[in-house]
Amino acid sequence: MHPISPGPLKTRAASGLKDFDLLLNEAAQRAPLGELVDIMDVGFTCAFLATPYARRLTGGTIYVDGGVHIMA
Repeated sequence: MHPISPGPLKTRAASGLKDFDLLLNEAAQRAPLGELVDIMDVGFTCAFLATPYARRLTGGTIYVDGGVHIMA
């Protein structure tokens, strides 16, 4: 099993949080790739893991966050 750890995502559920847009903008500025991922990036990772191309992966967390976790 490969846990997927997404970074900050703009979702309808989270959009009502106080200062949510400000937090997303700050996270995007810290991201080494210069932008945040979206829900499709997480979906593509899940789809990849379901293919034979991922057959040799043997555990570990897959970070789908544009590098945000390495800057924490």
